[in-house]
Amino acid sequence: MFEFARYYGRRRVKGSLALAAGLAVLTSLYVYMFPSISEGVDLDAYIEAMPPAFRAAFGVQSLGSIEGFLAAELYSFGIVLLMGLYLTYSAASVIADDVEDERMDMLLALPVTRSKLLLEKFVALLVPIVVVSVVLPVVVYLGVVAIGESISVPDLLMAHVLSVPYLLTTAAVGLFASVWFDRTSLAQRASMGVVFGLFLIDSVVTNTDFADLGVLSPMRYYDPAAILVQSEYDLAGGVILLVAALGLVGASRAYLQRKDIS
Repeated sequence: MFEFARYYGRRRVKGSLALAAGLAVLTSLYVYMFPSISEGVDLDAYIEAMPPAFRAAFGVQSLGSIEGFLAAELYSFGIVLLMGLYLTYSAASVIADDVEDERMDMLLALPVTRSKLLLEKFVALLVPIVVVSVVLPVVVYLGVVAIGESISVPDLLMAHVLSVPYLLTTAAVGLFASVWFDRTSLAQRASMGVVFGLFLIDSVVTNTDFADLGVLSPMRYYDPAAILVQSEYDLAGGVILLVAALGLVGASRAYLQRKDIS
């Protein structure tokens, strides 16, 4: 059982380690910069002058603390945007790539259903999520301690635990595009456009009469700044994201089962 999940999961290990290493370097750079940036400067007064849409887009609540600085510079950018787009891009190729390269007929000639193939390929996307979620909090904690600062370990861990439903949702968007389009490049561009568009929508409509449109954005339900700065855990938001991810995976499965693959 889970032969495809193991096979495709192993193929993602090297890329996942490279991604984790890149984020670790970025984390180390941010942590190293913080003392020199915050010394003698009222960063919180500076962010008050920022447009509300900009503060909402990058989760800027406080730059004067290490928690607020990392939430704005690392988590809102590195996890919410970069990691989210990476998983969307990766998931967009899981089915479309086999269809485009005419491997799907060969795979389906094996004693395997379309549903099993899709679900196990999606499960393999947990590899980069798990690797980053294990490596990054360790790097953050050690870096913060090294510069003489402190950070709440439970808040740090919850920032990564609650990122999992969010990242699964972005991956599920890519999966649906991978089923819908037969060309990988189209699936990747379309799904990344959707995820980035939802990011912009949530940012632009905040504090406007159209704020309710933000409920369509997965970014609305994962706020690393609230977790790290205020110790607020949006568990309901995590459940909503899990339901959205499961719904998209279910829709992808249903469409693939009746799709004519030639």
